Amino acid sequence: MPASAQTHLAIALDGAGWHPAAWREPAAEPKRLFEASYWAELAQEAQRGLVDFVTIEDSLALQTTGYGPPEARTDQVRGRLDALLIAARIAPVTSGIGLVPTVTTTHTEPFHVSKSLATLDYVSTGRAGWRVQVSTRPSEAEHFGRREFPQFTLADRAKPEIAAFIQSLFDEAADHIEAVRRLWDSWEDDAEIRDAATGRFVDRDKLHYIDFEGAQFSVKGPSITPRPPQGQPLVTLLGHQAMPYALAAGGADLMYITPKDEHQAASILAEARAAEATAGRTGEPLRVWGDLVVFLDDSAQAARDRKDRLDERSGSVYSSDAAIFAGTPVELADLLESWTAAGLEGFRLRPAVAPTDVQAITRGLVPELQRRGAFRTAYESSTLRGHLGLARPASRYVAA
Repeated sequence: MPASAQTHLAIALDGAGWHPAAWREPAAEPKRLFEASYWAELAQEAQRGLVDFVTIEDSLALQTTGYGPPEARTDQVRGRLDALLIAARIAPVTSGIGLVPTVTTTHTEPFHVSKSLATLDYVSTGRAGWRVQVSTRPSEAEHFGRREFPQFTLADRAKPEIAAFIQSLFDEAADHIEAVRRLWDSWEDDAEIRDAATGRFVDRDKLHYIDFEGAQFSVKGPSITPRPPQGQPLVTLLGHQAMPYALAAGGADLMYITPKDEHQAASILAEARAAEATAGRTGEPLRVWGDLVVFLDDSAQAARDRKDRLDERSGSVYSSDAAIFAGTPVELADLLESWTAAGLEGFRLRPAVAPTDVQAITRGLVPELQRRGAFRTAYESSTLRGHLGLARPASRYVAA
């Protein structure tokens, strides 16, 4: 990989790891899953590897192995801590790495989300991001009791009434993102005067109503939290098809995609660029990264054997929306090289077992990429936007 083809890396943290039997591995620490120190140590390890950011998975219902209602099985991890609160807790014990919790747009209020993420940006001194998630599950809607969602299977998504229902949720998510972004801008950067001599703490003329009107909510504004250090924390989301591609093109900074090879990566990237054109996107182009589940070991056979052992414990062969890689860090670097050549700027790696595969990424893959001149040797920015080469945007409400 030529030195000009620098890549970016994120690590996706999810409980004991992405394999459902990960918690049964000797190196796993299931008793610590609900301890702040567990998450802090994983983030600190990722930071030692100079990774751009970690994402933290979350949902509004208990985990399942597929789409549908919660399962009765008891041999897999069930239960989560709140991702945004985890990020806020570990922000003070990290320094360079970005922190990107998952926050669902469905059933949540933009005002609360904007305030919470702005606060995370403050306590992390400019390292906050947001992994946007849309919920279509009736079991999650039942926790709130505000709306009734239809029961459907993945095969039903092509039915007109189901497609229209899902589209309405993505339209709501687009409104949610827009309202949150406006709230982040509703305080100008110099709105706080803090002049004790004159008794003026804030310039009220530099706080702005956003007057957002959407199908599901309206937001007057302004925010009660001053403009975040980054101006706009990083907005990211996972995309598998046209609806999320359009959502990302219209409102996100970065989208994760799930190709199976470099040819599909190039094809999806072309779809994403077409969605940007349709959305009339201006300014910074959408960053597009690839997702992979990784089992890493000293030999490819050892990695495959570990996956087979976990599959046997789980009672089924592990499958994922993303490509599954089992091999050595050198072989993974080769794969990332080919996908980078297809146009991807970075990768979000899902460790099959934490902390085993997190350490394999930071202590095996990262040194190999550095040896090839394809990855940073130090953080060159203090903010998450800076890591990705994104400028700090001006508030949309500043007078020309």
